[in-house]
Amino acid sequence: MTVLVTGASGHVGVTLVKMLTSRWSSVRALIHDNSFPCDKINIEVVKGDVCDLDSVIRACKNVEVVYHLAGRISIGADNWATLEQINIIGTRNVVDACLSSSVSRLVHFSSIHAIVQEPLDIPVDESRPLVKSKHYPYYDRSKAAGEEEVRKGIEHGLNTVIINPTAIIGPNDFGSSYFGKAFLEMANGNLPALVNGGFDWVDVRDVVEGAMLAEEKAPPGSKYLLSGHWVTIKDMASIISEITGIPCPRFVCPMWLASSVAPAIEKLARFTNRRPLFTRDSMRALRTCNHQISHEKATRELGYNARPFRETIEDTLRWYAEKKSSQFDGRQN
Repeated sequence: MTVLVTGASGHVGVTLVKMLTSRWSSVRALIHDNSFPCDKINIEVVKGDVCDLDSVIRACKNVEVVYHLAGRISIGADNWATLEQINIIGTRNVVDACLSSSVSRLVHFSSIHAIVQEPLDIPVDESRPLVKSKHYPYYDRSKAAGEEEVRKGIEHGLNTVIINPTAIIGPNDFGSSYFGKAFLEMANGNLPALVNGGFDWVDVRDVVEGAMLAEEKAPPGSKYLLSGHWVTIKDMASIISEITGIPCPRFVCPMWLASSVAPAIEKLARFTNRRPLFTRDSMRALRTCNHQISHEKATRELGYNARPFRETIEDTLRWYAEKKSSQFDGRQN
């Protein structure tokens, strides 16, 4: 039996294919351009693009289960057309390919950002609606619209489960994701200041375990929030400092000040062709992040649990240290 993973070279994808190889006789990865993170894993690599329906159909041939992870993550650098093409049309192509190929099960990776988090004083669960208003960032709206494409597939008989992780951190972040980059900047003592805010952080390994439990146990058409622990940026930096011995920044920038300078930081990043950490969208996410994101349903129905936050920090620091060491002696981690 064969399982297909789209977006397999990403942070979650590479963690997932590693774990799937212990359960499935054949793991196939649909990869657009960069297969390096998967080069040392015993899987079948298929070149393709979720924006090309024909290539997705070819990848789905003789596949029983599809995990759809391929997507564009954005904190403000992308325009709507890019996000629409990948996160909406790409998801529609995966749904259509699963239907035409008689795939038995689709596990769709959405995001907490697809869900309305206000009012902030009431816990978020799976009953919250998807974002629709144009007041939400492009990324949030694109992930919500991608979920709607999956819902259309469910209406046509596709056996699907949707998962919505919160802010993902952890080992195997070969491409230095947005959160991974921020983590490294803190770990290396390169941030001059912190921002007064926080997120609900979840370990990438817990997200993958939750997704696999959902594939195995979840009723068709169900949806699960996979959350972890709400921790402030300041508290995260303090834990990293305790472990590494590198002092964390003393200045915590007020949200109003960080938000006011974010447009200038975005312009400078475009000029220098660098990815900014602080943008208007990321500041909005910090301001509007609900502190109570419940994974009670996933725990009750799937047996999902989130490991201690400090364990995630320790393991992530250890993975980055081993990865850095392997670059010096010619090994690939």
